[in-house]
Amino acid sequence: MNFLHYNFQLNTIDVVEVTLNTVANVRLLDPTNFLYYQNGRKYKHFGGAAKPPKFTISPPYKGSWNVVIDLAGLSGDVNASVKVIRG
Repeated sequence: MNFLHYNFQLNTIDVVEVTLNTVANVRLLDPTNFLYYQNGRKYKHFGGAAKPPKFTISPPYKGSWNVVIDLAGLSGDVNASVKVIRG
């Protein structure tokens, strides 16, 4: 499974801004669900299909969050940059 991964400590007032070069899935996962994602198990996430150039999302609660960007098994490459805009 190929994916881009970023980890941040986030507050609910923070905004994660993802800049994409193509349509991709952008998922926001807590640590437990990121582990499930990595192991191919059923997981819960926030986000979903995102269109370029930008996608934004905020966490529902304060904590450690994983931003995962993938093409959901489709062929091709995705380039992305991720930054946090602190509230």
